[in-house]
Amino acid sequence: MANEKWVEAVGITDVPVDDVVRWDHEGLSYAIYRLGGDEFFASSNICTHEHAYLSEGFLEHGVIECPRHSGRFDVRTGDPLGAPVCDAVKIFPVKVENGSIFVQVEG
Repeated sequence: MANEKWVEAVGITDVPVDDVVRWDHEGLSYAIYRLGGDEFFASSNICTHEHAYLSEGFLEHGVIECPRHSGRFDVRTGDPLGAPVCDAVKIFPVKVENGSIFVQVEG
């Protein structure tokens, strides 16, 4: 990413285990995922098929299912996993420091 910066998003306790939360920053919406207790990932919160918030979807085994048409994405890679989605969702690097989740955003 050109001109990337790390931004403190949420505390690790704000994201339940095996769940997803919404985080908005500078007009963009992100989905932050927690897998297996201590693995965190972040993606664009908008489904690439049709405007729907992935953070309102169902997360299981590292796959987020869009609440609108049940399109699925791998939260680790952003890859689409079946119809109706064809395009990957954008993934953002994350790191954990001092109990907080930081997301690398364009800035």
